[in-house]
Amino acid sequence: MLAFHYLASLVLLSLALAQYEHLGYPPGFPYAEEEQYSPLQMSPDTPRIQLRLAGDKRKHNEGRVEVFYNSEWGTVCDDDFSIHAAQVVCRELGYTEAISWSPSSKYGKGQGPIWFDNLQCTGKEKTLAQCPSNGIGVSDCKHSEDVGVMCSDKRIPGFKFVNMLPNHIESLDIQVEDVRIRAILSSYRKRIPVTEGYVEVKDGGKWKQICNTEWSHFNSRVICGMFGFPGERKYNTRVYKMFARRRKPTFWDFSINCTGKEAHLSSCKLGQATSLKSNGTCAGGLPVVVSCVPGRAFAPAPMTGFRKAFRQEQPLVRLRGGAIVGEGRVEVLRNREWGTICDDNWNLLSATVVCRELGFGTAKEALSGGRLGQGMGPVHMNEVDCSGFEKSITECLFNKEALGCSHEEDAAVRCNVPAMGFQERLRLSGGLRPYEGRVEVLAERNGSLVWGTVCSEGWGIMEAMVVCRQLGLGFASSALQTWYWPGEVGADTVVMSGVRCSGTEMSLSHCLHNGAHLSCSRGGGRNTAGVSCSETAPDLVLNPQVVEQTTYMEDRPMFMLQCAYEENCLASTSSQVPANTYRRLLRFSSQIHNNGQADFRPKASRESWVWHDCHRHYHSMEVFTLYDLISLNGTKVAEGHKASFCLEDSECDEGIEKRYECANFGDQGITVGCWDTYRHDIDCQWVDITDVKPGDYIFQIVINPNYEVPESDYTNNIVKCRCRYDGHRVWMYGCHNGGSLSIETEQTFPGLLNNQVTHR
Repeated sequence: MLAFHYLASLVLLSLALAQYEHLGYPPGFPYAEEEQYSPLQMSPDTPRIQLRLAGDKRKHNEGRVEVFYNSEWGTVCDDDFSIHAAQVVCRELGYTEAISWSPSSKYGKGQGPIWFDNLQCTGKEKTLAQCPSNGIGVSDCKHSEDVGVMCSDKRIPGFKFVNMLPNHIESLDIQVEDVRIRAILSSYRKRIPVTEGYVEVKDGGKWKQICNTEWSHFNSRVICGMFGFPGERKYNTRVYKMFARRRKPTFWDFSINCTGKEAHLSSCKLGQATSLKSNGTCAGGLPVVVSCVPGRAFAPAPMTGFRKAFRQEQPLVRLRGGAIVGEGRVEVLRNREWGTICDDNWNLLSATVVCRELGFGTAKEALSGGRLGQGMGPVHMNEVDCSGFEKSITECLFNKEALGCSHEEDAAVRCNVPAMGFQERLRLSGGLRPYEGRVEVLAERNGSLVWGTVCSEGWGIMEAMVVCRQLGLGFASSALQTWYWPGEVGADTVVMSGVRCSGTEMSLSHCLHNGAHLSCSRGGGRNTAGVSCSETAPDLVLNPQVVEQTTYMEDRPMFMLQCAYEENCLASTSSQVPANTYRRLLRFSSQIHNNGQADFRPKASRESWVWHDCHRHYHSMEVFTLYDLISLNGTKVAEGHKASFCLEDSECDEGIEKRYECANFGDQGITVGCWDTYRHDIDCQWVDITDVKPGDYIFQIVINPNYEVPESDYTNNIVKCRCRYDGHRVWMYGCHNGGSLSIETEQTFPGLLNNQVTHR
């Protein structure tokens, strides 16, 4: 038995060693010219300072500028601060350049002295202390004027943290060129995403391992979170010990000290210097290994076998309005109703609890001010205060009173997600800008990977949405047949056809398609699928209370309904009755608000709008809204529809100007923050219920039902009400938007659960 275990160990070791290879460029590869870091050379009279970035609602490469001087941390005033000063700050912190700077304590108010005021930097200084100012510690500013900077994510090659102070600062933040998890064992090198391996930092342009003598599970938790994983787990230490004996590691100079709450390694503290033995090994002798637990949607699998579509629904928390996986407005379920979180005190710690709960890693950003669209319903939580170790955001302390909080303050997150490699298998080609072009996919043909096109038959907005998400380009603004985007000449062959997406997939390959059995009657070349992407999109939401409050019944003679009859707004039986008979109409008003981040515009350009002579107006969309009356067993008993004959801004939120007006062949659309009201007394704003028997029904309204115009969230494009009709009167009650109630409650209403397609 012992011999068997010994043999098995040898086999496992040989497999691991066989798969091991040094990552990097081959000999002779032309490296790009990059500026290398050189240590600061300063005159003796230059004040010795250290810098760090701090504050909430930030990425690791941005924040409030804080200065350590005279044994105390302080801040910098925004008076006379410029992009040149920001450049000095970012380079002193090891980043290649400054992107922007922010006055007026954008990242929160700091504490302690305000060390610098009226800085006059040229941008060429090696340290902020060399910039002319009022003098260190001389300031007439308040912390409401604390300045912040945003640095590029790219770090200076060879950058080393150097402590310039005569007195050592304990536990300084970590600044390294880069960090990665490198799979070592053969079984993990084949997996996507990489979930287990050495933790390596790039230092002086070289990848180095970390000694495990002072490593804690808190450190592993932070590393896993950075790479998109919600948690860490134990691993087989024996295999890695065997491996380390055969391959001499190159150790980094420092240890790491994390609390487990940090969203990024750069927020952890620098630990003790690594003590190396004469043979180059550290006291523990082993490199740090982490093994991470991926979220359910990112279970490791060979790329060809990955067929899981991303599902946003979660029991207590969900994200809405985000363009890509792992970002969106945070919504929580309380009392069987979905609501939002107010952004008061919203920070990376709370955002990270949300991200981990949803199966992602730590938060990259904690967004405020309704940045990813405004939600509906109640504001459930305010002033959220998390410790960072809660299993759910609902376990955090919070203020139950959301007084003064509107949906303009809805909190949102952007989470770290695992690197799945999806972007490498898709590209846009031939467009004038990076966010548009012909869709080209990498497919396996005859044993090799080749680039080819996607058949345009059946290509629509849902498929385009998946492409834009996969490339990280936001939302689709249009789905096109690309006769004017030639693309790559060598990629004209169609390699994918019959594509049908639900819109929630992370990759086009996860959508239904014909596989190897291609079918494309139109062929390839220029007659293939294309997209145009946009960072923002509109989001139409109908006000359910207006429907409920304005519903009534009217009997109207046929001779007064001639225009409506011509536009097919009456039941089919209306064609068989005399002109002096009456039709019974269920009438109501609708108020449609644009809660998104871009104006809602009709798909067709104005030269394509259709003039309707009877009503004397232009139709800009064939069908804008569907109205259905459904029995309690789910059978449709009556229906109506309205073409978008007049998309315009009826009213707007305070401070927003109207932009669209239909009169005199004006421009049509709905501005962000405005709404279009269709009054109950206009033609086709009804359902013909002449043939409906008295009883209890479900009334259902669907906006933009054919997905002609892209939106950030289709699930809220539906409104459902309970409807009671006794033959003489009609009542509407329980009106609500799709996706606003718990699934258990929603299932008591027949009809569509929401307006998100599964398969078309």
